Amino acid sequence: MRLINRHPSRIGGLMLLLLPFVVLLAVYFTGSAERLKLNSDDKLLPGATQMSDAVKAAAFTEDKRTGEYLLWADTLSSLRRLGIGLLVSAVIALVVAVATGSFPVVSATLSPFVTVISMVPPLAVLPILFIVFGLDELSKVVLIVIGITPMIIRDLHARAREIPTELWVKAQTLGANSWTLILRLVLPQLLPRLLAAMRLSLGSAWLFLIAAEAIASTDGLGYRIFLVRRYLSMDLILPYVAWITLLAWLTDELLHRITQWSFPWYGGGAR
Repeated sequence: MRLINRHPSRIGGLMLLLLPFVVLLAVYFTGSAERLKLNSDDKLLPGATQMSDAVKAAAFTEDKRTGEYLLWADTLSSLRRLGIGLLVSAVIALVVAVATGSFPVVSATLSPFVTVISMVPPLAVLPILFIVFGLDELSKVVLIVIGITPMIIRDLHARAREIPTELWVKAQTLGANSWTLILRLVLPQLLPRLLAAMRLSLGSAWLFLIAAEAIASTDGLGYRIFLVRRYLSMDLILPYVAWITLLAWLTDELLHRITQWSFPWYGGGAR
C-alpha cells in the first residue's frame, strides 16, 4: 500500500497526536536538568519542581496585597476582555458582511474601505486608543475589535459572494423579498462561517489582548507575564504561557463543538 493511502488506527492516531508534545517536553526537561546540574540557581530553564511551586503560589495562595488568587483573578480579567471583544467583533462583522454581501450598492461603498482598514497594523494604533479611550477596559476591548473584525468581515463577505447566482434567482422567482433573502439565504450561509472565522482569529485576539495588558493594565495574564519578566521568573512565565495556550485551545474547541451542533451540514467546521 502506498504511504499516501495509509491511515493510522485510533490508538495509532492518539500516539501520533501526543508524540510532538512528548518530544517537546523531553527536550525541555533534558535541557533543564543539564542547566540545573551546572547551576542550581539557573532561571532560564526551570525544572518541574520550580514551576510547580510558582503555580501553587499563584493559584492557591492568597496575594498579601490584594487577597486574591492571582492566577484565577488574572484569568477572569483576560477572559472577560477577550469574550467581550470576540462578541462585539462577531456582531459587527456579521452585520457588515450581510449588508455588503446582499446589497451591491453597500458592497461598492464599504468593501474597499474594509480592505484598507484591514491593512492597518492594530498595534500601531494602540497609543491612539489609549489617548482616546484611556487606560481602562474599553481601550483593550477596542484593540481586539479593531484587530480581528476587518478580517472576519472580509472572510464572511467572500462567503456571501460564493452563494450561487441561481439560488438568488430562484428565491426571487418564488417571491422572496430582500428581507426574506437575508434571513433564509444569506444568514444560514454566513453564521457557520462566522464561527469558523472566529476560530481562525483567536490567535490574533489573544495577541492583541496580551499586548494591551502588558502596556497598560493592573491585572490579566499578559500583565502578569510582563510584570514578572523583570525578575526573570521563567518558573511562572512558562506556566502562564501554557495556561494561555490551553485556554485558547479550549475556546477553539468550544467554537468547533458549537459549529458541529448548530450546523452539522457545514463542512467548513471540520478540522
